Amino acid sequence: MVVIILERVPIGLRGELSRWMLEPKSGVFVGRISAMVRERLWEKVEKSKKIGAAMLIHAANTEQGFAMRMTGDTSRLIEDFEGLSLVRIP
Repeated sequence: MVVIILERVPIGLRGELSRWMLEPKSGVFVGRISAMVRERLWEKVEKSKKIGAAMLIHAANTEQGFAMRMTGDTSRLIEDFEGLSLVRIP
């Protein structure tokens, strides 16, 4: 499962993601897509976000069972604490 959360991005980017994933809430996309599609969509998000921000959460072979990535000026930060990904609010 893949989750992408967008903040302050162009509407066209949301339209592009809605072709591959469901948008249960504004700016939150959920889907079951391959790793190749996930990486290509993330590249598109990074290029198209302009002043916005995005977070990607996907299944991974880690202690927690998932991995997180962020791009742009998000309202939260990911901190690595002895192999665990924790979210910090500045």
